[in-house]
Amino acid sequence: MAHRSYLEPGNIQVALFDDRLEVTSPGMLLNNVTISKMMEGYSKPRNPAIARAFSYMKIIEKWGTGIPRLFEACEEYGLPKPELVDFDGDFRVNMYRKTESEIGVNGVTAQATQGTTQATQGTTQAELSEDDKAVLMSIVGDPHITQKEVAAKLDWKIDRVKYYLNKLKRKGIIKRVGTSQNGHWEVVAEESKWQS
Repeated sequence: MAHRSYLEPGNIQVALFDDRLEVTSPGMLLNNVTISKMMEGYSKPRNPAIARAFSYMKIIEKWGTGIPRLFEACEEYGLPKPELVDFDGDFRVNMYRKTESEIGVNGVTAQATQGTTQATQGTTQAELSEDDKAVLMSIVGDPHITQKEVAAKLDWKIDRVKYYLNKLKRKGIIKRVGTSQNGHWEVVAEESKWQS
């Protein structure tokens, strides 16, 4: 809603097929906005007033983070890379399901199994983004730090902090010990695996 063109007829379309999910937004990309720039986090809201209102209401967290996070999430779940298409006055994102060859016994994918094995063996520094490291260093500095305190320290929205904490937990780098109120964070991975 923040990026679509309201000068173009039609609606935002969400179509679900056997092999993919298509989301089509009316209005082609703005000048100086390219798909390669978007994948690097560049954003130029077509409707800045709507974007500001959504940011204030915490519906969106920050301009420019959506596309990189989409690619990152698909990679984490072993899904094919999304396809970004700028065509005929519209912009479309195609997100694909796993192919039958990737699906193993009982629906467990070979990629997911491989990813779990790699996480168990240890995550390398190259697999951690700068944002991952920023959250991790906040925890190392204060294992009792809260999500709100991390958000304040990094000047982030709380949802962004939760995203990266969950990501680090899924990768087996950190774990929560105790309750959310009285517990603390523990770094599980060896320091050599993530320390720069």
